[in-house]
Amino acid sequence: MISKVGQTILTAAVGSSGKETAIGGAVAAIGTFLAASLGGWDTALKILAYCMAIDYITGFLGAVKTKTLNSEVMYWGGIRKGVVLSMVGLAVLFDQLVGNEAPVLRMVVLYFYIGREGLSIIENLGVLNVLVPQAMKDRLQQLNGKGEQK
Repeated sequence: MISKVGQTILTAAVGSSGKETAIGGAVAAIGTFLAASLGGWDTALKILAYCMAIDYITGFLGAVKTKTLNSEVMYWGGIRKGVVLSMVGLAVLFDQLVGNEAPVLRMVVLYFYIGREGLSIIENLGVLNVLVPQAMKDRLQQLNGKGEQK
């Protein structure tokens, strides 16, 4: 009985085949490298990742609803998410360059992009007819016209 439990735990930890172990190791190595490059897997980075995923999903659902689904738009949306993560990585490097003991620049970049993703989620929820407070709708409509004056 004990050897069976031990074998089950070992198989779950290592994998049942060499291919499964290699793939699991590669995924773990890539994940570790990305987390380290982005300054660690802390709450702020988790929130950004969740916001990015929710924005992508709600944007997709909104496009399906309005019948404007476009694979090129989705592709560039994914590229934009990658660029955002690279900006977080760059902020980590700048923090190291100037000798910040606390990740000041990284946090500023994370908060900025969390805010942007949040606004995009709210816009997507509006497209999906999910209840959004009127004050938010008014503010977003005001922002929509800014910077487009010619």
